[in-house]
Amino acid sequence: MTDVMIHCGDRSRSRDEALDRAARVAAGLGKLGVQPGDRVAIVLRNDIEFVELSLAASLAGAIPVPVNWHWKGRELGYLLSDSGAKAAFVHRDLAPVVTDALEQPIPLVEVVPSEALRAAYRLPDELPAVGDLELESWLAGITERVEAPPTPPLSVIYTSGTTGAPKGILRQPMSPQQSGPAIERIFRAFGIQPGMHTMVPAPMYHSAPNAHALFAMAAGLELTIMPRFEPRAFLETVARNKIDHTQMVPTMFVRLLQLSDEEKQAADVSSLRSVVHAAAPCPPDVKRQMIDWWGPIIVEYYGGSETGVVVFCDSEEWLAHPGTVGRALPGCDVKILLPDGSEAPTGTFGEIYLSPGPTWPDFTYIGNDEKRRRMERDGYLTIGDGGHLDEDGFLYLSDRINDMVISGGVNIYPAEIEQFMITLPGVRDVAVFGIPDPEFGEVLAAHVDTDPASSLTEDDLREQVRQNLAGYKVPKVVVIDRNLPREESGKLYKRRIRATYWAN
Repeated sequence: MTDVMIHCGDRSRSRDEALDRAARVAAGLGKLGVQPGDRVAIVLRNDIEFVELSLAASLAGAIPVPVNWHWKGRELGYLLSDSGAKAAFVHRDLAPVVTDALEQPIPLVEVVPSEALRAAYRLPDELPAVGDLELESWLAGITERVEAPPTPPLSVIYTSGTTGAPKGILRQPMSPQQSGPAIERIFRAFGIQPGMHTMVPAPMYHSAPNAHALFAMAAGLELTIMPRFEPRAFLETVARNKIDHTQMVPTMFVRLLQLSDEEKQAADVSSLRSVVHAAAPCPPDVKRQMIDWWGPIIVEYYGGSETGVVVFCDSEEWLAHPGTVGRALPGCDVKILLPDGSEAPTGTFGEIYLSPGPTWPDFTYIGNDEKRRRMERDGYLTIGDGGHLDEDGFLYLSDRINDMVISGGVNIYPAEIEQFMITLPGVRDVAVFGIPDPEFGEVLAAHVDTDPASSLTEDDLREQVRQNLAGYKVPKVVVIDRNLPREESGKLYKRRIRATYWAN
């Protein structure tokens, strides 16, 4: 596999070189006092080093903890303390933030951002050192190498913290009996085939992009990493690198579809053989437009960081069952349960419970075994989503159970309203959620990011919903908000917007 490469921006590295660097970093971690079972924080943006250093932690028998590098202050301090990180790799410009957030000092190895990262994030060319350890100079003095343990640890992924503080998902290492079937399931759900050139455009501190990149490395696939998703740069990279496969989120589809017709027609996406999406419900109109543009190469999966991939559908299945996220994969199962624990009849809304089967490793939450126990019923796990199954066994998501709004005794699913509003001309993104109301308990609010060139008003948006959806689904409060908090992928931090209404 010596010819297999990893690319990011204008940098490339062979797979063998990346693995050699990871083995030497693993030896270096031992010299810093990191022991098997310890946790190592990865506070990095997307780059080749993210993959290498995650692999290095696992080679050392330690557990990599990808950190959302947007976090700071108390939020970041909580994660570093809760995870018990014994060391951290951090981009140099983020080192002061990490240092300030630490309750107790730990070794920090600074990574100088690459030219592509500096350009993507408008960072200065010269960044002053904060500590004494810089990756390349530190690595130059390490000649020892560490061999992979029989069962390398898996990354600890922190949940987004929809309710309460984020929780770290501590998974058992995959046994040799689990790893083969698990990789086979992931490749099927991701639409990956041997020999593909795959691309990761989403932040690798998230569970799915993280697994995507690391499993691609394990399988010897050629890998391109985007420093930051941007629609035009995405299309240019697909054409330039002849990308066969990529994993996306629906927000990326929306941003691509907002390009001009001329730009879309000029884009060369002929190399793409498979595109997978997940992480959030995709508005049916958006998915149909993407299939019309790229062809029936779009596949979808559903699951969670806790369960792995459980449900899957390809384009043909989706076109026959519009709006579905798919059916349970072989060895997996799905149930819809009512509040009393009984199974919901076909077509009836309830809480989704998933069985990933024996090939996916079990887990707990760091410091919160009780939360892990509460989410399980008879071996099935819930990640907090609601939906229903049709007569063919296809699953449809309605909304997060916690996001469901009960207004005057009526259940309202914000995702349905969001999926309609995102298709309106001039709307770039939207978050719909419940806010307190003395009469109805909760009423709907919508924060909408509109194109600056658009003349849309709050009343226009409210009227569009009124004309197309039931009256009780019209948001009482509509705010045009061009500063919606979002992740690099474009996905909204809805909980942060909603929290401002519930703070008092």
